[in-house]
Amino acid sequence: MILVIAEKPSVAQSIAKVLGATSRKDGYMEGGNYIVSWCFGHLVELADASSYDERYAKWRYDDLPIVPENWMYEVTKDKAQQFKVLSSLMKDKRVTELVCATDAGREGELIFRLVYNKAGCTKPFKRLWISSLEDSAIREGFNHLRDGKEYDRLYEAALSRSKADWIVGINGTRLFTTLYHKKLVVGRVQTPTLAMLVERDGKISTFQKEKYFNVHVGKGDLTADLEKVKTEEEAKRIAAACEKKQAVVSSLKRETKTVNPPKLYDLTTLQREANRYYSFTAQQTLDLVQTLYEKKLLTYPRTDSQFITDDMEDTARQVISIVCRQLPLFSGVSVTPDISRVTDNSKVTDHHAILPTVQLEKQDVSALPQSEQKILNLVGMRLLCATGEKHTYAETQITLSCEGYTFKTKGKTVVQNGWKAIEELFKASLKAKEKDDPMKSLPEVHEGDVLDSVSASITEHFTTPPKQYTEDTLLSAMETAGNDQFDDDTEKKGLGTPATRAGIIEKLVKSGFAERKGKSLIPTKDGCNLVCVLPEQITSPKMTAEWENTLMEIERGKADADAFLKGIVQMTGDLVKAYPFLSDAEAQRFGTGKEEIGKCPRCGSPVYVGKGNFYCSNKECSFCLWEDNKFFSSKKKKLTKRIAKELLDKGWCRVTGLYTPKKPQLYDAVIRLDDSGGKYVSFKMEFDR
Repeated sequence: MILVIAEKPSVAQSIAKVLGATSRKDGYMEGGNYIVSWCFGHLVELADASSYDERYAKWRYDDLPIVPENWMYEVTKDKAQQFKVLSSLMKDKRVTELVCATDAGREGELIFRLVYNKAGCTKPFKRLWISSLEDSAIREGFNHLRDGKEYDRLYEAALSRSKADWIVGINGTRLFTTLYHKKLVVGRVQTPTLAMLVERDGKISTFQKEKYFNVHVGKGDLTADLEKVKTEEEAKRIAAACEKKQAVVSSLKRETKTVNPPKLYDLTTLQREANRYYSFTAQQTLDLVQTLYEKKLLTYPRTDSQFITDDMEDTARQVISIVCRQLPLFSGVSVTPDISRVTDNSKVTDHHAILPTVQLEKQDVSALPQSEQKILNLVGMRLLCATGEKHTYAETQITLSCEGYTFKTKGKTVVQNGWKAIEELFKASLKAKEKDDPMKSLPEVHEGDVLDSVSASITEHFTTPPKQYTEDTLLSAMETAGNDQFDDDTEKKGLGTPATRAGIIEKLVKSGFAERKGKSLIPTKDGCNLVCVLPEQITSPKMTAEWENTLMEIERGKADADAFLKGIVQMTGDLVKAYPFLSDAEAQRFGTGKEEIGKCPRCGSPVYVGKGNFYCSNKECSFCLWEDNKFFSSKKKKLTKRIAKELLDKGWCRVTGLYTPKKPQLYDAVIRLDDSGGKYVSFKMEFDR
């Protein structure tokens, strides 16, 4: 039998249906010579630092850098049962070979390989590589399974990425957390992304607006401008000089301009426009597109291509027809698509652009949640636009000369609306209407015409600061970060990948280093402080973009994984050496104003006085001492601040006046922390001998 392993249960069900594996078992489906099971995402991950040595359970500067010689892997606790199912199936004597059917990308490959290796499986496996979960695509994929070894480099790149993130994350986070006594998360991609937010915020806060003036002259329907005059006096002088004077049309240029249709959506451009039009976060869009992919209504979402291959022309034509019939927004739209505009085999590597599927024909779109309908409308709109006709317009530029000064204006009229007609139809459906550049039509004039007795006026303006990043503009900045510092022939990948950028933004918000205000993403005080204390090598988008580029070259066999990781280890070691200590004042940079009574025995973060408790400041750490707890209350005692302080400082504390129902008198004892790392902290008693 053949064991097929998918990434999620929903995907496994789609595959099992096509293969005829309809008999449901515990954790898998069986039938037709196939067993189909799933992974629940990452079942096996790199082990935590404490797995290598118990002393790493506590965070100490002296233990850094932590770099495993032999990497260890562990099964995610809440998914252990499914790993047991998969491991058992791999060892089943009936199974002669496997099919890796996890998502067709870097992370999907990693998910399968780690489970395969952890289970100690050596049976041969093949790779299913598809961009759609439609029945026909699954059948086609199984008819063209590839040897699993063809994807060894993809796995190597994925594992290198995972190890690099572990090394930088574990060491960077522990280093700066122990130095500043606050949980400071440092990430290979997350930190330079935060640095971009902080840099933009700095430019805005230090921006000093400058006043300038525009002078306008005109007659009738024709007005021309002289822009950005520095002083009001000069602007008034120019206006006074031109008032009621003659102006001559010294130049008139007419030219027809063309705006080509946009490209199809890759994940990043789809996330950007969903943020712009619907205010969806990047993560919300990714989740919605993933759901639509699993419902077989969209093709594979985690793609960085905006093209399709030439063998998809008939399918694309069919899908365009379905979009016009099935999506109410475009019903009745008549199009003659030019598929060649979106076809380029050389620009499709792992996956083509995001498209609706022919399965849309059978879907009652009105039955879908509104959010999913919005994504379908967006993807459908882009497909119609991308294959539509060019948009052409006539632009007229007029220059007026008056009293030695030059005034300019321009206007345009549409010659052929083309693909913009579809875009306008889409924008008209939005509750918040998009503001387009207003079409300004100019009166008919000719070069050399004289305008008598023109009127002149001035208007006051101010320079404006840069705008805060939105998810739309931040995704764009992440995609191109560091590009200007690369050679033209370098593959440019920026910060992260289409699949990971949404998660990076969410981590920044969850960690408290950035916050959302309306559509804007703004760094918090802690976020600004973190970037201030980190060295440029960690915050530089250029370095991280280079790493991303190297990972892609590893994927393609053009770079060495060991050399890449060696560079990461060297950089991390240098980082630790560069920060041996801090001044007392600097160490308080992240002070919260809360009373600190000691350091957490589990993670080394500050322990603060709370309401009825003493809690670890690290949100991911569950250490907490409660004033009223069973151990102390049974002895008619409260865990006071003094006791908590001593327990944290020495691990023990002598307590007097303890009660027991067995004896009439009170007694004294030494109370020790007996913390096993669970939800509740334990204690034990010792008596004087």
